[in-house]
Amino acid sequence: MVDEQHFMIKFVPNMQGATTDASYHLPAFYELWARWGPTEDRAFWAEAADVSRDLFSRVAAPETGLTPDRSHFDGTVANDWDGKPTPFSYDSWRSASNWSVDYSWWHKDPREAVLSNRIQKFLFSQGIGKFADRYTLEGKPLSERHSVGMVSTTAVAGLAATDGATAKAFVDELWNTPVPSGEQRYFDGMLYLMSLMHVSGNFRIIAAAPEQ
Repeated sequence: MVDEQHFMIKFVPNMQGATTDASYHLPAFYELWARWGPTEDRAFWAEAADVSRDLFSRVAAPETGLTPDRSHFDGTVANDWDGKPTPFSYDSWRSASNWSVDYSWWHKDPREAVLSNRIQKFLFSQGIGKFADRYTLEGKPLSERHSVGMVSTTAVAGLAATDGATAKAFVDELWNTPVPSGEQRYFDGMLYLMSLMHVSGNFRIIAAAPEQ
């Protein structure tokens, strides 16, 4: 599922068109593989990490920080199944968490902190206990549902955001949110668990043993 020419994860391997999904990009882990993975792969993953960091900044909307579910490799938004530009949707929730963990671990791209401030500011303005879980990139709500998974990943954005009332409000909101149950318990629940680990400092790098 990797397009080696572009150093990017493909949206799906058998789909025509050069498309990717920002939420699939995990530069924090690519950086680990570049340092401690198989020697022959390290240069690739180092480049892929930088490509992913750049992609986040190219696909995130300039006013809201929202990212599309799918984009082309050049960062332009791909059309959705209805022919309209792909919106911020369920996959997109993870993007802010991905770039924020990367910034927290490696501090390589200060643009990631800008993106975290931007998306938290926008969603806070929508009401921290009621923002929708789908939007156009410009910020028009596309649903009436408020989802635990999106609350969770936006709280992780605080790892890169400026310390202050807004970042704290999202962590408090996650902490005070009950464990997900019912129909959405799998996806919401996994994001909830991983996000609690991130914001509590328990999801961290375990260093590789020194090479002999």
